[in-house]
Amino acid sequence: MSQEIQAKATEVETQVKEVTEVQLPEPAPAANIVPLAEADEMLGGEIRKRMAEIDMGDTNSIVSFGSTAQAELQEISQAMLADVKNKDVGPAGDSLRDIVGTIRGFSVDELDPNRKRSWWERLLGKAEPIAGFMAKYEDVQGQIDKITNDLLGHEHTLLKDIKSLDMLYDKTLAFYDELALYISAGEAKLDDLDGQTIPAKESEVQAAPEGEQVMKAQELRDLRAARDDLERRVHDLKLTRQVTMQSLPSIRLVQENDKSLVTKINSTLVNTVPLWETQLAQAITIQRSADAAQAVQSANDLTNELLTANAKNLRETNKTVREQMERGVFDIEAVKQANADLIATINESLQIADEGKAKRAAAEEELIKMEHELRDTLASAKARKTGLGDTTSTSVPAN
Repeated sequence: MSQEIQAKATEVETQVKEVTEVQLPEPAPAANIVPLAEADEMLGGEIRKRMAEIDMGDTNSIVSFGSTAQAELQEISQAMLADVKNKDVGPAGDSLRDIVGTIRGFSVDELDPNRKRSWWERLLGKAEPIAGFMAKYEDVQGQIDKITNDLLGHEHTLLKDIKSLDMLYDKTLAFYDELALYISAGEAKLDDLDGQTIPAKESEVQAAPEGEQVMKAQELRDLRAARDDLERRVHDLKLTRQVTMQSLPSIRLVQENDKSLVTKINSTLVNTVPLWETQLAQAITIQRSADAAQAVQSANDLTNELLTANAKNLRETNKTVREQMERGVFDIEAVKQANADLIATINESLQIADEGKAKRAAAEEELIKMEHELRDTLASAKARKTGLGDTTSTSVPAN
């Protein structure tokens, strides 16, 4: 890992600690909706302020009651979606797996100072293990620099997401508390309608002259309909508040996952990668020392291996050739087995044919039996419908 990337990773480490140490506030209990009658002066003022938004003569004010509480939350959500909708935590995890896989790509056998090349490798001039190892190391160094740079980019993106989730959590919690005020305001308005406004309107209808009673009655019906709309709207706000409460731990869970991943990435950049590079450098030095000590012995080992291997190969090849020369065109065991398999095949075919014939005969008998039963059932049903059945009590009356 280059010094520039390592310096950036160390610089971000402080920011990672600050972000991961942030504690999010807990939401209030779902039942903590204070009625207007029990609210203190300041809370009561907030509830009455929201009650003033309701105009029973304006349907839109009822339909949109409480919607303004979500405006700021919606703005933050849209901003996050516009910025991170294409974010995928997967690439960060992939980078972690890539860097592990890259390091594990080295064969442990290649680092073994006691490992000897086979006579075939030496005969074909195959490179010493250290040569291939060095080639891999040069390639890996470039890969590590690229991967660590990508990890640093993922780390910055996740830090930004964590801060955005902090804002989203705070606004969601504020929206959760604001909904409680709107619910209290709606319920207080419903109590006022049921206890005062609607009874007063009913009295007004009764006291109105005969010519105006129709109009007054219509106004009463409209008021009751608006009251029912408001009740449904308050119920929807209660459901929304419950869903909002459920979304708070979801936001926290996503954020905790991002924090864990950021911490893991930072630990990999600051601690793990430099340790890997140090171990690789030591492995190369050890391998070079071992190869230098074995250079003189390699020539003698190669000669001895060639002599032994050639003598062994000659013996094995001669044995194989002589055995094949003495074999017949066909092995009697193979002919015998083929004849037995052929006889068994013919017997199985005859047996299957007999079984199939017996099954078809049985099926024909079953078909005839089912046909008779169906015919008898249909005849009985027809007799019952016309009243000509066996007894009057069993006949079915016509529809």
